[in-house]
Amino acid sequence: MAKKGRILSGHRPTGLLHIGHYEGTLRNWAALQDDYECFFEIADWHALTTGYAEAAALPERIEQIAIDWLASGLDPERSTLFVQSDVPEHAELFLLLGMVTPVSWLERCPTYKDQIATLSDGAGPGLGLLGYPVLQAADIVMYKATVVPVGEDQLPHLELTREIVRRFRNFFGDIFPEPDAILSEFAMVPGVDGRKMSKSYDNAINLADTIDEVRQKMRSMFTDPEKIRMGDAGHPERCPVFVYHRMYNDPSRVDEIKAECESGDLGCVDCKMAATEKLLDALGPVMEMRRELAENVDYVYEVLRDGAEKARSVAGQTMAEVRAAMSLDSTS
Repeated sequence: MAKKGRILSGHRPTGLLHIGHYEGTLRNWAALQDDYECFFEIADWHALTTGYAEAAALPERIEQIAIDWLASGLDPERSTLFVQSDVPEHAELFLLLGMVTPVSWLERCPTYKDQIATLSDGAGPGLGLLGYPVLQAADIVMYKATVVPVGEDQLPHLELTREIVRRFRNFFGDIFPEPDAILSEFAMVPGVDGRKMSKSYDNAINLADTIDEVRQKMRSMFTDPEKIRMGDAGHPERCPVFVYHRMYNDPSRVDEIKAECESGDLGCVDCKMAATEKLLDALGPVMEMRRELAENVDYVYEVLRDGAEKARSVAGQTMAEVRAAMSLDSTS
């Protein structure tokens, strides 16, 4: 069956993946595998742009992300899963694209100043952080990806890749396609404190959590601050727990829960318990698969090794074209 195109996407290994990642990206990626030729990278070099002081944690984080991916339905028979640094061609293409990318383009990147604010050693941003969009472009065009799954807020980043492709083409010819966006509806999953679920907020329900840990976290989740005791009228639209009902409960039951909350007939404890069971019904198979994979890490590393070999095969072909176009092929 002919594919619609080729996809490149990935995660930075900065910590455990949580259900916000699952609902926001992993479910979408898994659904795209039949229609697209997919390359998914664990972007360890990207993690170093701000997390260089945590480099020692990378091996464990890479392993955990790979387990999360496989448990969530990314299939090595249908997709290529690999670690970015296992394909050194990415670094070479990053260097060469950087030769034609104006610094002013990088300084206007929407997240550059935000990322600077995360640095804590007082030395200021490094060259790697400034060049982050060029490395991202290299990741995408290395595999001649035709589409990239993004949310609307990420479109400026993809447009910068397209600009770099056009500038390279002006000097060296038409090697890379300009990747288009697959706009995705990324679910905003609330954490246990009501804010957006995030590793940095320490409010996440992780895919690696045990069932007991999930139940404990759900019991502690914030609810409507105006609903103090049983019988108080609730406001479901303000309650993080109600978001979980909308995500995981039957639509007809969601309407009933809304009415019961607003009338005061449904207490917050019972509401949390019901939402927890629906969450576990939906994600229980993922969590169970994750436990099995965690006990078979040899298989996980085999997948990553095979993926790197496949990725390097494609990357080698791309770099041969790039070197020839830039008159860097000394053997010809």
